[in-house]
Parts: sequence; C-alpha cells; structure tokens
Amino acid sequence: MFNKNKPLDNSTSSGLGIPTPPEPAKPTPAPAAPIAAAPVRTPEPPRPAARSSSLSTLSAGVKYEGNISGAGELQVDGSLKGDIRVVRVVIGEGGAVEGTVHADILEVRGRVSGAIVAKQVKLFATSRVEGDITQEQLSIEQGAWFQGRCTQAKRDTPGANMLEGPAPAEKPAPAKADAKVEAKPAA
Repeated sequence: MFNKNKPLDNSTSSGLGIPTPPEPAKPTPAPAAPIAAAPVRTPEPPRPAARSSSLSTLSAGVKYEGNISGAGELQVDGSLKGDIRVVRVVIGEGGAVEGTVHADILEVRGRVSGAIVAKQVKLFATSRVEGDITQEQLSIEQGAWFQGRCTQAKRDTPGANMLEGPAPAEKPAPAKADAKVEAKPAA
C-alpha cells in the first residue's frame, strides 16, 4: 500500500515532505607542511599575591629572644624580644615585638614596643605601637593605637640615613699626646 522508499527518486525529501538537511562539507586537508604547533597551555589558577620564597615565620606560641636580620621576609605571630632588620615584616594579630624594627615594608596587626624605622609603615586597626616611627609613608587605620613620635623622612632629608642600613662605625681620630686642649666658655 504505502511504499517508503522510491528507488528512482533523487529528491532531497525524506518521504514525509520534509527536506533532509545538507551534509556538512568535509574540510580538505591542508598540504603537509612542517608547521611547528604551539603547545596548548591550560590557564593557571589565580595565585595569591606574589610572596618571596624567603619568608620566615615565628609561629603563635613561640617565644624568641635575640636579634633577627637578613634579606628576606619575616612573619611574627609569636613573641620576639630583640631587634629585627629585614626587607619586609608582618606582625600578626597575636604577634608581639619588643625591640627596634628596621624594614622596607612593615605591616603591624599586633604589638610593637620599640622604635620603628621603615620606608612604608601600615598600622592596622588591631595594632598597638608604643615607640617612635621614622618612615617615608605611614598609614594608620581607624582603631589602631599609637603612642610615640612620628617623623617622616624622605631620601633627600638629613634623617633619611636612618632608613638605610647601619653606617659603618667610624674610628675616632687618635689624639696627639702633645696637643693642648683648651676649653672656652660659650658666649
């Protein structure tokens, strides 16, 4: 009765009056030329802010007594009694330092009792600083506690030598044995 296939019909219809979709054209292969294929790189997940691999940490609960110096970074979450001289110092909320801190960058969330000498100083709301600060840039968040004097030193000012490393110790000139020393009253 009904014949689905018509052997001699070359039309593009499927027999129900619906035309069949045309087949996609097959891509012609490109001539085989030695082309260096670029390696496929998968995107890397975003990393946190770049940190130096030379980060040292004094963990919470650790009490350290002595001076720390070097070219790296220091995270203080414990207690330190002594001086610090490194490139970057972060004092965590539970961290405490009793001594002088010399750094290029200093972030304080905990306590510092002593002088601070740094290029950039940031006192967060949880910080408590008791001592003088000598810096190029200072940022103090609302809620931070600071007791001391603050001196802004730029590279071209006389106090800027404090921002650099320690000056080499100069030996006083030897006094001559036969030299006379005269004291004159100030007028």
